[in-house]
Amino acid sequence: MAQKNNFQFSIREYRASDQHVVMSLFRDGILEHVYPAFFNAISNPDHVGIALSISMAGYVLGGSSYFQALLFGSAWAGLIYYFCHDIYEGYMMRRLSTDMANIQTNYLEKPDNGFWVAEADVNGQSKVVGMVAVMGKKGEEEEGGERFDNWNGGSPESAQDAEDRSYGEMSHMVVAFPWRRRNLGSQLMQKALDYCKEHGYTRLVLDISSPQTAAISLYQKFGFVQTGSHSNTHANRWFSKLARINVIRMEKFI
Repeated sequence: MAQKNNFQFSIREYRASDQHVVMSLFRDGILEHVYPAFFNAISNPDHVGIALSISMAGYVLGGSSYFQALLFGSAWAGLIYYFCHDIYEGYMMRRLSTDMANIQTNYLEKPDNGFWVAEADVNGQSKVVGMVAVMGKKGEEEEGGERFDNWNGGSPESAQDAEDRSYGEMSHMVVAFPWRRRNLGSQLMQKALDYCKEHGYTRLVLDISSPQTAAISLYQKFGFVQTGSHSNTHANRWFSKLARINVIRMEKFI
């Protein structure tokens, strides 16, 4: 068991030949959050109350039919699942049509960006089992113009100060399911942090959805703190509201 947990990985820059497996990893890594998001939403007391009320309505309208009650309650649960799926699938499709559409151009050919994959030796053959990306940003690209570092023990920062600082934005942190809990996520995170240090970035930031509790815990262990939260998932605002999915911004000063 110790050998399994101490499995060694090699992390290298993305190659064009990795495209198929990277796209597959990305799709699986995004859509796997649908079920946790659904269970998190449907277990909320408000949704439980609504489901019970709808089931009761079905029971009454169906002439004391338990089947009708179950059908109405299931319809509400199915609607919540659809909202969760739409949010994550929409995010996935947007990224596939933007930065992920051409990794070579959008990451490797730009000096401020980086994209890496993690390889493991499987029966004598190298297999891509994880990935992470960093995109360099300028201070003026920070949304909102003015930042507040209350979570970092700091004070309000002027827009001019922000313009003088560049930072890295991490995305696409994915580890294939069979290779989790083997320290690979930590190794990919360290790669991103080292890259930011080499490029003189003042901090590393990332956005993550609230149901990704395991990933949030990992980032917190690395010293990341939450600096913001919003419900703008670019889906219908009612979808986000009913799915109870928030986008959390976390960052770590380097």
